[in-house]
Amino acid sequence: MKLSKIAFSVFFLFVFGFSNAQDDLLNELDSENKGKKEIEIAAFKGLQICTMQSTKLAAKGEWYFLVAHRFGDLTDGLDNFFGLDNALTKIGGLYGATDWLTLGFSRHTLNKNYEFTAKYKFANQEVNGFPVTIVGYNTMDINSKLSKDEFPELKSSSRFAFSTQLPISRKFSNSFSMELNPIYIHKNLYEPLFEEKDNFLLALGGRYKLSKRISMNMEYAARLNARETSFYHNPLSIGMDIETGGHIFQLVFSNSQAMNDVSYFTNANGITEGKGIYFGFNMYRVF
Repeated sequence: MKLSKIAFSVFFLFVFGFSNAQDDLLNELDSENKGKKEIEIAAFKGLQICTMQSTKLAAKGEWYFLVAHRFGDLTDGLDNFFGLDNALTKIGGLYGATDWLTLGFSRHTLNKNYEFTAKYKFANQEVNGFPVTIVGYNTMDINSKLSKDEFPELKSSSRFAFSTQLPISRKFSNSFSMELNPIYIHKNLYEPLFEEKDNFLLALGGRYKLSKRISMNMEYAARLNARETSFYHNPLSIGMDIETGGHIFQLVFSNSQAMNDVSYFTNANGITEGKGIYFGFNMYRVF
């Protein structure tokens, strides 16, 4: 009888102690989870808003294959089949080296240009916490079309151009996100009558979700130190994201046919007297 009482007492103490320990562990986990900030996700579905970069990065280990086209001037009508006869092409790839760093490379029809890119995250927007996502973005262009036959004094460094950007976005709701992007562009070779060697811009972009898989996008960049003699314009683009199972398909209407950042932001040549509207698309396939 005494043994049964002792056994029962030991069993009761063990169960009570285990129960308390389990409660303490759960309370500790809950407190840890409360201490962690929840990240706001999907401010933008695409890596680009239209042509300008969004604050979205590739996840670690993800490969993206990119194909983009900007057709000729839509307003030329049947003369160039509404721009389809004069397309520019961009083909490239992106790799998520880490969750905070995406590296990219692309080749452009325009000036036979090679573009190297790096996108890196400084901060995430948090639910009931830090209000914005902050990303850095750099590009380096190599113009391979330039020839010493045409420019006898051409230097290797003349082929290079660079951009530095700081996209800052906020997701205001499940349907609406906006981005502010200060931009600095440096060209080793430029047209002194029409542009500056160093260019400063301030860009604004936004996304509005129309349905589960479709959104409308818009972006505009103001050139802050543009020459009065310049015939180039501030770049403006309107687009649509169409999300499918394996990729994001973006339709774009723009006043710039260029797709590399340096040329897009500084050499937009439309819209003038109702002309200079370029239609195209971006297609990303993730692996």
